[in-house]
Parts: sequence; structure tokens; C-alpha cells
Amino acid sequence: MSNINLIDSFQEFKEFKNIDRPTVISVLEEVFRSMLRKKYGTDENCDVIVNPDNGDLEIWRTRKVMEDGFSEDDDLEIELSEVKRLDPDMEVGDDYIEQITLESFGRRAILAARQTLVSKVLELEKDEIFKKYKDRVGEIVTGEVYQVWKKETLVLDDEGNELMMPKTEQIPADYFKKGDTVRAVILKVDMINATPKIIISRIAPEFLQRLFEIEVPEIFDGLITIKKIVREPGERAKVAVESYDDRIDPVGACVGMKGSRIHGIVRELKNENIDVINFTNNVSLYITRALSPAKITSIKLDDETKHASVYLKPDQVSLAIGRGGHNIKLAGKLTGYEIDVYREAGEEDEDVDIEEFSDEIDSWIIDELKSIGCDTAKSVLSLSIDELVKRTDLEEETVKEVMSILKSEFE
Repeated sequence: MSNINLIDSFQEFKEFKNIDRPTVISVLEEVFRSMLRKKYGTDENCDVIVNPDNGDLEIWRTRKVMEDGFSEDDDLEIELSEVKRLDPDMEVGDDYIEQITLESFGRRAILAARQTLVSKVLELEKDEIFKKYKDRVGEIVTGEVYQVWKKETLVLDDEGNELMMPKTEQIPADYFKKGDTVRAVILKVDMINATPKIIISRIAPEFLQRLFEIEVPEIFDGLITIKKIVREPGERAKVAVESYDDRIDPVGACVGMKGSRIHGIVRELKNENIDVINFTNNVSLYITRALSPAKITSIKLDDETKHASVYLKPDQVSLAIGRGGHNIKLAGKLTGYEIDVYREAGEEDEDVDIEEFSDEIDSWIIDELKSIGCDTAKSVLSLSIDELVKRTDLEEETVKEVMSILKSEFE
């Protein structure tokens, strides 16, 4: 067998997606040089030629013709009497070149080489996947859900590479089934037991940042910069933006005409509320903007302890805190200040409209309370728990929870 088509001999090569042909050819050459070293002791006088177009292989071995009895190394030299039987025209000092066939190595050596080739190429492929994704950490990737487990979801990219999305990196409202298309950001890439493990995330701030870059051309072009992003995944996010061009309104550009740009991002994040805020170095103004939609009356700052005391009208306190405390918590993370909110002095007797608690109390519960004439916080608190249960369709536990929320407003 003078020519050996390796692509036909080693079918596995057709399956490797991430390795270019020259790399595979160099691996093939190295494996056959290893076989030559085992068989002849050296490969320095051998030429291994692999055709990159079709995988054909030729191996040529060169030995110097020596006078009988003067050959010191049979691997590099050949005696005249021996070479004359092979080629009568050979003389002392000539180079005898012979072609080595694959069969001459023996069946066992060929099988071992085949196994070595496959394992080396697999190893190379894993390295290539690792390098490719290591360089893409922080980028958005789109894939297809292949398997959903309790603690994680397996996603395949367009080349069939496996991406893992742990449950902890999914938005609480995410629900996937096999075949769904999913977008996420590449969070980290590790090599575990010589196998790359690619972790993707939908809760990382980088995911929201990349979505903004896709939807807002001014961010992608660098005219608007995202200074900081903080998130409570699936609930609320705050994004501080700044423009280097006075003619561009960064908040308006991010939101878009009638919210056209931000709506797509909100849908992708399962209706996560997104507050886009104008960044400023004026801390008081920055905190005021961060606590949006609440309107602040005054702020006292302690720059040493990074503490801010914020004073608001009674009807703004619940807005500043937000449902589950998300608004104030995110404002603190965004500005780097610990924020405490206080009702304005002298306003203790003022009542608060029940609608102001819509961030913390479900709208159907508010409607139920209003249906019995309780449209302010104090009108609800003036009734006992038993009376509220009797007059509405609300459960006792729900009424207790509502009373607790309303009481905290006046404490």
C-alpha cells in the first residue's frame, strides 16, 4: 500500500468541528513519526508527507550506502551487498531512499496509532473549545435547550458545544423545555478533568449590559457609557448611564421612543422593571435619582461612613422602599451608600392613599379593601383583623400581612 488515505482510515476525523485541517495534519505526522521512532529507533532520516487536500500519506526513509562491514548504525546506514539486492545501480556513498508502507508497521501498531490519533485530536478539540470560550467570557451566546434537569439546564450552541446554565444563574420566572432558544451571557469557563465546562448566566449584570448594547446603538458606538448595573433578577434593575455628547439624552436614548428599545429587554428578562438613571458625581442628586420613582424632600449625607438619611413625604416612603425592599436595596448598591428613609417631621398625622402600596400589596387585594370603603392606610388600620376578614373575601393571613405593611409605614 503506497498511498494511505487517512481520512477514510480514521473516520473520526470527519466528526471534529473545532480543529482546522492543518492542525489535524500536524497531529497525524507526529503520530507516524512516533511509530517510526519505535520501529527504527529514529525518525531523523524519514520524511512524512501528508496531502492536506485528501489526507493521502507517504513515508520515505533515507539511508547512506556503506561498504560491507563499515555500517555502524543500521537505522541510518545500509551495506552495499544488501542494497544491491534492492537496487543494483546503488554505489557506496549514495543515498538509498525507500517508501515505508503502513502494513510494515504491523496490525497492532496501526491500531495503537489509530487510538492515539483519536485521543490526541479529541484533546486538541477540547483545548480549542476552552480557548474559544475563554476569550468570549462576558459575551452573549444563543443556544438551544437540549436537556432540563432540576439543578441545571444543558444548552447546545450552533456548533453543538455543551453550555451549562445552573438554576442559580436563571431568572426565577425562567421556564425552559427541550428545543427552546435561549440567550445568556458566558459567565466563566473552567477546565475540569481535561474537559471544558462553560457556565452561562441570565442573572449576571453583564447579560443586561450586552442586551443594552444590542438594543441601543449609542451604547454600542461608545456615545453612551453604562457606568454601573445592579439587579434583583426578575424583579428590578437599575442602570446608571452617562453621555459624552451633550446633544444626546442618555436616558431617553436607552428607553427609546415610547419605550421601544427597553421593552425588548424587559421581555427578555421576564418583565423585570428597569430604571435607567442619569449618572452624576453629585452624590445627593445621584441618590435622589437612584430612589426613583419616589420623590425625595431632603438628604443628609455622611461621606465617612457612606451613610445617607433620606426624608420623604409619607406617601413616598413605600415607593422609595419598593416591593420587597428591592428599590432601596438596589439604590444603595448603585450609589455605594447605605440608605435609611424617614417620613418628614410634622407629617405624622397625614394619611396615605392605599394605592401608594401597590409595590408591596397585590392590586386585587387593594381593590377588595377599596370595595368596603377602605381607600387609605389609616382607614384599614382602624378596623380589626376579624372585621376585615368578615367584610372582605380575604384570608386572615393575608389581612395580617397587609396590616403589617401598613403599620410599618407609620412607625
